[in-house]
Amino acid sequence: MPAYMKLKISVNILCLFTCLLSFSQDNLHSSLTINPELKKSANAVVRLSDVTLEIKERRSMSVSLKRIVTVLNEKGNRFVQAYVGYDKYRKIKKIEALIYNESGKEIKKIKKRDFIDQSAVDGGTLYSDSRVLYMSYLPISYPYTVEFTYEMDTPNTAAIPSWGLFDGYYVSVEKDIYTIKDLANLGLRSKKKRFESFNVEVNENSRLIEFKAENVKALKPESLSPTLSKLTPFGMVAVERFHYNGVDGQAKNWAEFGDWIENSLLKGRNTVTAKTKGEILNLVKGVEDPIEKAKIVYQFVQDNTRYISVQVGIGGIQPIPALEVDRLKYGDCKGLTNYTQALLTIADVPSFYSIVQAGPQIVDFDPDFASLQQGNHIILGIPNEDETIWVDCTSQIHPFGFIGDFTDSRNVLLVKGNESKIVETTSYPDSLNIQSIKAKVNLDIEGNLSSNVVIKTNGIQYDSRFVIERKTDKNILEHYKSFWNNINNLEIENYNFENDKTNVEFTEEVAISASKYGSVNNERLIFVPNIFNKNNYVPDRYRNRKLSFEIQRGYLDIDNFEIVIPESYELEALPDDVEINTDFGLYSVGFSVVEDKIEYTRKLYIKKGAYDKSAYSTYRDFRKKVSKLDNSIIVLKKSK
Repeated sequence: MPAYMKLKISVNILCLFTCLLSFSQDNLHSSLTINPELKKSANAVVRLSDVTLEIKERRSMSVSLKRIVTVLNEKGNRFVQAYVGYDKYRKIKKIEALIYNESGKEIKKIKKRDFIDQSAVDGGTLYSDSRVLYMSYLPISYPYTVEFTYEMDTPNTAAIPSWGLFDGYYVSVEKDIYTIKDLANLGLRSKKKRFESFNVEVNENSRLIEFKAENVKALKPESLSPTLSKLTPFGMVAVERFHYNGVDGQAKNWAEFGDWIENSLLKGRNTVTAKTKGEILNLVKGVEDPIEKAKIVYQFVQDNTRYISVQVGIGGIQPIPALEVDRLKYGDCKGLTNYTQALLTIADVPSFYSIVQAGPQIVDFDPDFASLQQGNHIILGIPNEDETIWVDCTSQIHPFGFIGDFTDSRNVLLVKGNESKIVETTSYPDSLNIQSIKAKVNLDIEGNLSSNVVIKTNGIQYDSRFVIERKTDKNILEHYKSFWNNINNLEIENYNFENDKTNVEFTEEVAISASKYGSVNNERLIFVPNIFNKNNYVPDRYRNRKLSFEIQRGYLDIDNFEIVIPESYELEALPDDVEINTDFGLYSVGFSVVEDKIEYTRKLYIKKGAYDKSAYSTYRDFRKKVSKLDNSIIVLKKSK
C-alpha cells in the first residue's frame, strides 16, 4: 500500500477518534464520560442542573428546569429529585423524564401521563389543590442517568426559589446554572454566601442574576460537622415589588414584609363561630392575668384541634381562615397559629404570628435580607413584659411556653405590622438541659442486682423524654431495654411517670432487676458502678479532618447511685476520683464508702459551640476519657 494511502487512513482514523471523543465528552447521559474525580465519595453526580426563572410581569413568572443526574448506586436514588408541586396558582405546562443506561442509550421515556399525581397533603381536604407530580422508576442496574425537565407558569412572584449548590453529602456537581431574568424591572436583589470558597461565578445586573458552578466534588460528612447550609454556597433572590394569590405587595426589608403579611395575608381571617367565641369568653371569665388566659386558650386549642402536616412552601404562605379551622377542627401550622391568635384576641391577649425555619438543626433567618423563601413553619409569640413566650400551636402535648428543640435558639420573623422584626426564640442554656438520675442499688453475692431508679429531666432533655408516657406498655419496655442496653438480662418490674407541665419537668420512677450484672470470679465480685448512664460516645477518628465541627446543644447529666455491698463482701479496689475541665465541658466522678454502701457521683457537662477542625482531636480525646472512666470497675472480695 502506498505511503500516502496509509497516511490518509491514519488521518481519517484520528479524525474519527477525535470526533467520537468530543462527542462522548459532551454526552451527559453516559456515566462513562464522568470525570473520575467527581465519582470520588459520590453516590450520584448532577451532570447538569439548569434552572431559569423569567419574570415577565408582576403577576407572571415562568420556571423551567433541566436536571440530569447519574445515579452510581442505590444510595444515590434520592438525588434524582424528579418531582414538582403544583396547585391552582402553579400550572405545569410540560414535564418529562428520560432514563439512560450506563453507555447513554435511552431505555425509558416517562411522559406527563406516566407521572404519579397525588395530594401533597394527607388527612384533610383543606389543601386538596396542593398536589405533586413525581416520577416512579425502579432501576434494574447501576449506574443509570435521568434527565428530568419541566416548565411551569405562576402569577406568584413573592417567594422566588433560592439557589443551593449541593443537594446533600455524597453528591458531586458537574455543572449548575441558576438564572433569573427580571423583565418587569421589579427591583431584583440577591444575597450570596460562601461563593468564593467554591469558585461560583456570578453575572449580575439590575435585570439579571446568574450563578454558575462547575466540577465540584462531593462532600463527605464528618462527625459533628455543621449543616450543609453553613458550609456550602447559598444564594437568595427576591424582588421588591411582587404578587401573591391575587394580592400585590412591595417590600425590601423585614418591617415592610411583616406589614404586608399582616395586612394582606392575615387580615380578615380571624373570625370564629359565635359558639366558640362564647366558650372562650366563658373559660377566661374572672381571669385577669393575660398569660393565664393564654394558657387556657392554648389548652383549648390542644384539646379541640389536630394538626395536618403541610409545609409553608407546599400549602402556600397564607393561612386558611380561622372559621374553617373552627368548623373542621384541624389545620396546618399556618391555620392553627392564625386560629389560636384569633381566640387570644377574643380573650384580649395580644400575640404575634411568627415565621421560623424549624427542625432539629438550628437555622436562622438572615436579618439583612428579607425574603419569603425563608421559613418553613409558623409559631406564635405572646408578649410578657420584656420577654416573649413562644408556643407551637401544632403540638397537642407540649407544655405552654415550651418549644423544645424544633424551633429554639434561632432568628425568626415576628409579624407586627410595620414594627415587624427579626427576633430570637427561646434558648435553653446548657446548664438547664438537665438529666438527673438517682438510684438505690442492691447487689447480691451472685452479682444479681435490683434497684429503684428516679430520672428527672428539664429543658431540652425533657423534650426527648416526656413523650415516653404516651407509648404503649410494650414500647415502654423496649425503650428502657434500649436505654440501658449495657445491662444484660434486664427486667422492668414497674414504672410510674409524672409530667409536671408547669415547671416543665418529667419524672420517671422505674423498678428494675437484672441477673448476673456483676461478675463473680473466685472470691471476687466485679462490676461497673455506672449502671444507669454509661456514655460510650466517641466521635469518629480522622487522620485529616476537612470540616469544622459544632455542638449545637449542650446538656448536664448528674448521677448519684447508692450501691449496697453484699453481705460477706468487702471493698478491695475502688477507682480514683477524677475531674476533667476542658473548653468543651466538664466531667467528674467520685466515690465514697459509708458503712456498707458505696456512693457513686458523676457529672457530665457538655457545652454548645462552634469549633475549628484543629480542636477536633482534643474534643475526641475528652470523649474517649469519659467513655473509659464510665467503664471503670469496682472489685469486692469475700470477707475473712
